Amino acid sequence: MHSAIRFPLQPQILRRIVLLLVGLAFAFLSSTLWAHGVNENDKAFIEGASGVNIIPYMYLGAKHMVTGYDHLLFLAGVIFFLYRLKDVGAYVTLFAIGHSTTLLLGVIFDIRANPYIIDAIIGLSVVYKAIDNLDGFKTWFGVSPNPKAAVLIFGFFHGFGLATKIQELTLSKDGLIPNLISFNVGVEMGQFMALTVILLLMNLWRMTSSFNRSAVVANAALMTAGFVLIGFQLAGYFSQGA
Repeated sequence: MHSAIRFPLQPQILRRIVLLLVGLAFAFLSSTLWAHGVNENDKAFIEGASGVNIIPYMYLGAKHMVTGYDHLLFLAGVIFFLYRLKDVGAYVTLFAIGHSTTLLLGVIFDIRANPYIIDAIIGLSVVYKAIDNLDGFKTWFGVSPNPKAAVLIFGFFHGFGLATKIQELTLSKDGLIPNLISFNVGVEMGQFMALTVILLLMNLWRMTSSFNRSAVVANAALMTAGFVLIGFQLAGYFSQGA
């Protein structure tokens, strides 16, 4: 199920890694990085709507997932070395349980936390998965975290990250729970659509002779993306949220 990648990094591979990671960092630096943010049009709808709005909230949930690059980076890392659909289903289900639980409970019971810190932990989840894929925990510490437990725990933080953003909006109490459930259903639909595309592309990639070599570069890039996310969120915390 899990295949560690252990390859001596040749000079040309190191150069590719450095160039890729520098480009990735600049791409993040030039973006707005609103990982769990809500754009102005969606914000206006949410704050102006009242009553039960099942379809619109399902759409918003699906939209959040397919545009939520932090979710997609983490999920891509989770399924990177999963070759059986049974294993993919098990891990994705654990993530969905975690994500759904804190999203719903966080909003319904108004459980609050600093959004910058939560989003920094979400960035950490991406770093964790990349290190795990590179077999870094076993190499450096001689032990490996339980992968299923880690996915569930980080799923809690991913859901709570969105809850902190929803809490910033003025939501109508009329139809709140049905709308939240609809939003969550949309999130899972979006997750299914995104994973389908990721799995198709990854299976095509796995059939190439360069997959093993590229896997090192890809997970190094994934780790860098996670660190960039953490850096932006901590910068936001110390400049605005502390």
